Amino acid sequence: MKNPILILSFLLISCSVFSQESVPIKHRIETVDGNIYNGTIIEETDSIVKLSTKAGEITINKSTIRRRRIIDSAEMKNGKFWPNNPQSARYFFTPNGYGLEEEQAYYQNVMLFVNQFELGVTENFSIGAGIVPAFIYGVESPIWFTPNFSIPVVEDKVNVGVGGLFGTVIGLGSEGSFGLLYGNTTFGTRDSNISVGLGWGYAEGDFVSRPTFTVGGITRLGPRIFILGEFYNINDEFGGSTSLAVLGGRSLIRRVGLDYGMFMVIESDFFNGIPWLGVTVPLTKT
Repeated sequence: MKNPILILSFLLISCSVFSQESVPIKHRIETVDGNIYNGTIIEETDSIVKLSTKAGEITINKSTIRRRRIIDSAEMKNGKFWPNNPQSARYFFTPNGYGLEEEQAYYQNVMLFVNQFELGVTENFSIGAGIVPAFIYGVESPIWFTPNFSIPVVEDKVNVGVGGLFGTVIGLGSEGSFGLLYGNTTFGTRDSNISVGLGWGYAEGDFVSRPTFTVGGITRLGPRIFILGEFYNINDEFGGSTSLAVLGGRSLIRRVGLDYGMFMVIESDFFNGIPWLGVTVPLTKT
């Protein structure tokens, strides 16, 4: 061990191993009665788990555990648990450049009428499907599916997304077809970012000649609260345009995301706003 390079390498490896062993592994345990505990396991047998938490030591009977997992270091900030955003790949409705993780899935409901499912097929490809079940009122129902590709350019800083929305109104045949092809670029992390994009809509097989311009953004204010918004400028074939916007927030309640805000139609001689309320429920363990 007289070679200084070998000595330095040995010291670096030793320090690395010591550092890894000295960092306690945090676990998150949820019981069947809805309680959630975050802490370090200090004892485990066939029947119990003893957890060291900020509130002290807690003994949990294994028969009462609904789920348990190791907490990723990125989820801990200043000693507090910051849960993952269950809908980090989307604002209120518009997708951003980030995709779902592989096998991640969620169900979203907006104002009781709009229902959508989304599934991460691979790390960079997801697909969703949605419906407005107007048939229960004797009216034709729109359905759609939404493939989306996410392309990381600079990890956790710049992502590009391309995809589409392809739909039809049940019962109208080709006359009921509608959709949108889009591309967007997202700057920032999953928790705080802004996206700009362009989309070309179509109806009955014909594309519009002028694109729709979109801007969306989100920022995290704390462990369970976000503010977010999205804006659309929709151009028509006659040189006119309509502006739409949704502004509000997102709160995390347990594993569920609750979106709330105001949906607004903005024109030069007209303004109208209606409340927006949406719920996102993860369908996979988080």
